[in-house]
Amino acid sequence: MKTAVALTIAGSDSGGGAGIQADLKTFAFNYVHGTSVVTCLTAQNTKEVTEVMAVSPAMVKAQFEAVVNDIKVDALKTGMLFNQEIISTVADCIKSWGGTNIVIDPVMVSRTGAQLIDDSAVEAMKRELFPQALVLTPNIYEAQLLSGVSITSVDEMKQAAAKIYDLGVKTVLIKGGAAEGENKGIDVFFDGQDYTVFRLKAIDTVNNHGTGCSLGAGITAHLALGKPLLGAIASAKEYVTNALEYSLEIGSGCGPIGHFFPMIESQYQ
Repeated sequence: MKTAVALTIAGSDSGGGAGIQADLKTFAFNYVHGTSVVTCLTAQNTKEVTEVMAVSPAMVKAQFEAVVNDIKVDALKTGMLFNQEIISTVADCIKSWGGTNIVIDPVMVSRTGAQLIDDSAVEAMKRELFPQALVLTPNIYEAQLLSGVSITSVDEMKQAAAKIYDLGVKTVLIKGGAAEGENKGIDVFFDGQDYTVFRLKAIDTVNNHGTGCSLGAGITAHLALGKPLLGAIASAKEYVTNALEYSLEIGSGCGPIGHFFPMIESQYQ
């Protein structure tokens, strides 16, 4: 039986909650073999990031080529790309790959609203990566940055999605995990014609590190398994909601979601 394969191009989280580590765990628990290209190294825990070091663009390219020259990748996603040079390298690599199951998580602004990359890197991402995406998955803050729309409601999420679509993307999914009140956890998808609102129960936990990475990885995994895009999003949304329900109380800050929740769940049965 053929094994589905997904590739993540992202940064390493030494605390194990987000980035490459979250993506690989998500792939595995959705029955997909995970491969990876590391773009930057971080020294971080549940409280803070203390150091970040970029991988050279040449090494990013070498990792990518080593994977795709030997292994048939069914879907890929990008996460933290760190700077303009790495963004351009990754864009060229994806173009040479030639696949269509491409999930671009435009890691520009953190869940707390802090901008993570400079304006030139943002412009490079919009110019070189966005047109290649099957789906773009900005969080609320990234959607505000890209659209210029202040988002406080589902209707404003729809307005922002339409403006982001006009940047030249095929489809956009605005992630609402950072929203407040009744809008918390609601995601809005737009394909240029129709809106789809994904609404599951909101999980009240402070341990939500890696939520956005894991949703993008879940979508990628289910695309690799052959699901259509909306089905992949729905399955990924269900996975992340369950993982939030079994989030991990580790460290003294914001812990990660429980990527391996089926194993945690079995302990209580």
